[in-house]
Order: sequence, then C-alpha cells, then structure tokens
Amino acid sequence: MNYMNGSNGAKNEEVIPQEENPNTNQNMPPTTMGAIKELGQTAVPSGEPDIFCITIIGQIEGHIVMPPQNKTTKYEHIIPQLVAAEQNKNIKGLLIILNTVGGDVEAGLAIAEMISSLSKPTVTVVIGGGHSIGVPIAVSSTYSIIAESATMTIHPIRMNGLVIGVPQTFEYMEKMQERVVKFVTSHSRISEEQFRDLMFKTGELNRDIGTAVGGLDAVKYGLMDEVGGIGAALAHLNRMIGGDFSAAPTAAISGGLTQ
Repeated sequence: MNYMNGSNGAKNEEVIPQEENPNTNQNMPPTTMGAIKELGQTAVPSGEPDIFCITIIGQIEGHIVMPPQNKTTKYEHIIPQLVAAEQNKNIKGLLIILNTVGGDVEAGLAIAEMISSLSKPTVTVVIGGGHSIGVPIAVSSTYSIIAESATMTIHPIRMNGLVIGVPQTFEYMEKMQERVVKFVTSHSRISEEQFRDLMFKTGELNRDIGTAVGGLDAVKYGLMDEVGGIGAALAHLNRMIGGDFSAAPTAAISGGLTQ
C-alpha cells in the first residue's frame, strides 16, 4: 500500500520486514515457469555437470522447413551446440539421446559427421526409435546403446515431391545411399553385406520399406554396442572420461526375432 506525503511529495512504500523490495530493472534468474514459457523446457538441476546432453527427437529438419505441427530437430540448432561443447573446457563428454523417425538425409549425415569428429567421448542412446537417417547418428558416437524395446528402421533412400525421371537423378540417389552405407559400416561392427541385406529386405511388417530391427537384434548384428538405458550410458561415459575406453557390452547380444 502506498501513501503520499503532502509536505514534500515523497512516496512511502510499505515493505515487509526482512524482505527486500525487488528491483524490476534487474535481470532476475529464470524461474521454472519462465523457462517453460520462454524456452519450452523445465528447470534442470543447478551446477555445472561435466556431461553435455543433446536430444534428437521427432523429425530431423533439413533445408526445408517442416509444417508447424511436426515435432522437429533442426540441424542448424544441433551443430552450434556441438561446436560449443567441443570448445567448452568444462565439458568432458557428450550424451546424445535419440528418439527420431528420421528426416533429411544430408542434415542427418551432417549431424552424424559432427558427432564422430568430436575429440571428447560421446555416447548415443536410442530410446523409442532411431529410424532411417537416425541410424547413422546412432552409430556415430564412441559408444552406442539401444533400449531393448527400441527399434531402428533400415531402408533405402527415398525422395518425395517433384522427381525428374532422368538417369542422373537415380545416380544421385544411389550415390547418396552409398554415403549412408559407408558411414554406418565404418562406424559400427555390422558388415556392408549384412546392412544391405537389411536395407533391401522385403516382406516385413512395415510394408516392404526395409527392416525394423529391435534392440537385441541391433546388438546381435553389430549395429549397436549394448542393450541398455540412460544409467548404462552415463556409467560408460564416465568411465571413458576417466580414461577407460575398453568396451564392455552386456551379455544380452544373442538377439531374438527381427521386429
């Protein structure tokens, strides 16, 4: 409640004891509601952890902007984060969490190349799904983990929109597909023959677009290193930060039937 002093025009403000009157001109720290409103994220624990976490979710957006109702991961957002994490001396390792349906091939390969070229230890975790161009991103890290219930769809390169039916177009698609195959086979233990067999396999439940590989089978084929979750990923990342780069996959690599 404010009162006006008639003698000198001074304003007397009622202040609660033991409480400072906040200055609205100061930059107040973001609250939980402020973070949700401005950044679309909840508050994270305070402190400066030595592990930087990046999430790749929804559809990977490339050179064409997706409709607003699509949940997307923009590669122009991910790449600066990776550069900043590489330059930050306080960050010792990176945890990349994937739940993506795929998306733009060149944007996905750009993110995968960035992750694979980092000098710091990296661990990817596929939770839910790491489909299509999410497969190269999943295998690009130093160590890769997939949840047992997660799947990875492996299929040939596809195009949508206007396609000019000339031999050069199909040659371009074939070369782009070769880039994906070479990257995946060079950053995982799967053979090129096995990967191409999964890519062109027909008769699966997903309408002959490729093969949906479950978590156990992804490890059995050598596509991923271990079946596990966030706990296993952080434990392995902390071991690598400490200098122990020896791979210790879980025993659950016998696999079951392809999903």
